[in-house]
Amino acid sequence: MSDDNEAKETDAKVRRENRDSPGYRERVFEIVRRIPAGRVMTYGQLAEILGAGYDARTVGYCMHAATEDVTWHRVINAQGACSTGRVILPANKQQSMLEEEGIEFDAKEKCDLARYRWTPPEAEGAETTNDDEQPSLFD
Repeated sequence: MSDDNEAKETDAKVRRENRDSPGYRERVFEIVRRIPAGRVMTYGQLAEILGAGYDARTVGYCMHAATEDVTWHRVINAQGACSTGRVILPANKQQSMLEEEGIEFDAKEKCDLARYRWTPPEAEGAETTNDDEQPSLFD
């Protein structure tokens, strides 16, 4: 096995082991609690800010475990859509909560990330990848 493959496998193993730990989740929740009403972040955006050991999917797992004090509904997929349709009943709960905060969705149930995406001040200006290529958790 190549060193590159071994590194990828090790990173994946660390993510699996850590994603269920309280400290791992709390790092995600600390940022999510700061997202202002009427703004959103993407799973991939959070993962990029958090760094090694985080990816869009593990951030999604954290959001699924969020308690009431975490504004989980402000985290959406990279397409600007909600990814909770198969997780929460009613299926449109997350979108309804965001609409109550003033976020507008188009006919395809997507919001304009250029308009509504929030970046924590400490992460502004940092080089980020284009997380538009991050897959939806449930597509």
